[in-house]
Amino acid sequence: MLEAPPGQRTSNATTAGDSISDPNDVDTHTNETSGEKHWLDGGLTSSFPPVEDLEGSDVPTNSADEGVPGRKPYTSSLYTDAFNLALNTVLAEEFHLFSEQETEIFQKYRLLPYEAQYLYVRLFLRKSATWFRLNKLGYHSDILDINAACSVLWSPQVGLADHYDAIDTLDEAVSLLTLEELKLIGKDEKFTGCTTKSQLISALKKAATSQGRLRGGGQLSISFDGNGAKYIKKILEITASGPCIRLHPTAATLFNRVHLVFYRSTEYSDDSLKTLILARTSKRNFPKYIVSRTANIFPSHEVLVEFEESIKLQAQVDGILEGNGVPTKDGLQQVLDIAEGVYLHWLELVQQERNKVKSMTDKGFALDTPSSGNENEILIERIYLRRFSPAWVLTRIVHKYLHPLARFKMYLREHEVLSQLLSQRFYHTARRGAWYQRKALIEERYMAAISPSPSNLSETERKKKWLKIALDTCCKGLQDPLTHIIFHYDLQKRITKLEQKLKIPKREQHDFGYARLLKPTERTIFGTRIQREPTPTSPTNLGRKTVWLDPDLAANKSECSVEEMCLSHYRSLGWKGYHCEGSLLRTLFAYLFYDILFLYVPNVFETEYQTCPLDLVTDAFYPARASEINHRLVEIGNGGAKMLVREVWERERERETCVVGLDWRYEITDLEEIVECIPGEVLAVMCKVMCQEYQQRGGGMPDLFLWNFERKELKSDNDRLSDTQRLWIHVLSSAGIKVELCHALAKERKPGDELQEEETQ
Repeated sequence: MLEAPPGQRTSNATTAGDSISDPNDVDTHTNETSGEKHWLDGGLTSSFPPVEDLEGSDVPTNSADEGVPGRKPYTSSLYTDAFNLALNTVLAEEFHLFSEQETEIFQKYRLLPYEAQYLYVRLFLRKSATWFRLNKLGYHSDILDINAACSVLWSPQVGLADHYDAIDTLDEAVSLLTLEELKLIGKDEKFTGCTTKSQLISALKKAATSQGRLRGGGQLSISFDGNGAKYIKKILEITASGPCIRLHPTAATLFNRVHLVFYRSTEYSDDSLKTLILARTSKRNFPKYIVSRTANIFPSHEVLVEFEESIKLQAQVDGILEGNGVPTKDGLQQVLDIAEGVYLHWLELVQQERNKVKSMTDKGFALDTPSSGNENEILIERIYLRRFSPAWVLTRIVHKYLHPLARFKMYLREHEVLSQLLSQRFYHTARRGAWYQRKALIEERYMAAISPSPSNLSETERKKKWLKIALDTCCKGLQDPLTHIIFHYDLQKRITKLEQKLKIPKREQHDFGYARLLKPTERTIFGTRIQREPTPTSPTNLGRKTVWLDPDLAANKSECSVEEMCLSHYRSLGWKGYHCEGSLLRTLFAYLFYDILFLYVPNVFETEYQTCPLDLVTDAFYPARASEINHRLVEIGNGGAKMLVREVWERERERETCVVGLDWRYEITDLEEIVECIPGEVLAVMCKVMCQEYQQRGGGMPDLFLWNFERKELKSDNDRLSDTQRLWIHVLSSAGIKVELCHALAKERKPGDELQEEETQ
């Protein structure tokens, strides 16, 4: 049985734009998949191996003469070179983005002695807001006198770091302690039941907040020590064996901003410098292409700062909604408060963009459709430059605003926000179909009861009025050219249902027979399902992934997922396959279009550390390379796919180049067999779909990808069908590829259990 191996080296491209909710689910919204977030960083990290901790890795440092008496001090290192490269590049081309006070900080850094620079960069690569004990840093091979370097950084003339005298909160103080030191304090304070670091810190904070003690005569006295001064003093006594240092937050934030500009990142991260260092050490290898930086991505210092603040808020919202487990009520309220705080400003930014578009339209630019020549270049640049505007980020936050509004049943406000999102056509247009779906659902089910209506209308008349409005919303969604085709199926279903509710005559109803999608063949597979014991968090086991016995290893009671069980069944019939969803298709696309992905196009390669062009997920990707793409599609249709895959594999395999969607774990022999099993014209159709709509079609492929090389057949096995999957089934079936919808049935019954059925997940 072939499966994607564990410990995936590369993150795959995004699935379709994250939807608001299942339109049939009234009170919940679907969170984004992790894949979607790869598009937030402009192609910087969408195919990276996991980030190592540089402090514990074998990245080369200046350690050749470690311990050698009298060695000469170094004047450069990999770390400082990478840091300085980012700083110098940004200041050379985008100096105007920084204020006079900020340039003074840059100058102070540049004038630092090498060892002070080195120490600053190494601390910056770690958690820059954390206090560090110098005697535990251990950079002795690179810094002759770490205390002297520290003194330079925290001197009043430089001010790039804080002296340990600045520790004034218990949170800052406890971060200095090791587990053993915390246990000593816990023993002195008689903390019970505390064994882990988090438990000890929690007990320490509780004790610092409220302490009780007996006075003479047995009276209980309670003293409140809000800042934990007693414990701060005690901690500083424990750590008195050496000084402590922390990077000054203002300077650290400024250098993070420099890296944001350098990497053209649309996701807030403290790890950006690691990318450059790992690339320099060949731990990450990037494709070779012509870099063409755009100096006007951020027009001013104010816009840059606002963009930075916006992506910080975005990261905060994502952490709440996409963190561990289901968001709590308090977490949803926090998202609600954040979104309310930016909503009015977002409306202002949308209006500003609307005015800019009107001005350009008045000058003769058709911004809604690509044309040719200089006008087309301006269009392409404007499409992707919008991703670096505060309005783009705030639109995503406003989109996330819909989730708590639905959970709190604030449908009137949700309807208003959806209307505003649909009134703009500049930001996150891939989500418009989901917005139409949700808006129509609210209009159908809730607005008649909660919206202000003329008093002379009866309840039945109000319901009919809003059913008509919902029908109009669905029709507008289908007519909107920015509504992606993946949303048409659901909108068509809702139109049919609304017309029946309104009792519209059959001859006046919409007929979507022309748009009917092909359906897959259905297959039932029987297996042995393991009944798991309920847990406190899941007393009914609803929502938990099912566990099955692997048919190949049933005698050994080997457990597996439902997909692996189905894959074993197909393997017994002579098929080879992967449980890979869309990973294999994205890998094939990366192989077949490698050179076209990294073809020179102005303004889409801003750094040397991208895994894809910035416009890959926009409508501009295909028209900007139409000639080259069409030529490649003809080459694939004529049977040239195997040669293209082999050429890229032989050239890039040793380096394992980071390319969007490309997973190097697939064996080259399997890839060659697969492209031989797929007719050339069919593979060309699949690739054309990816070229035109990579973001929307990057997901939705069947879970299981099967082939039989001896019979030269290809088959896909699917799960419960989303709209994206229905479209892929239609594309694959129309092209002659067999697609099956597989139902897994548990053949084993237990007392009180019904026959369990599950489609592959």
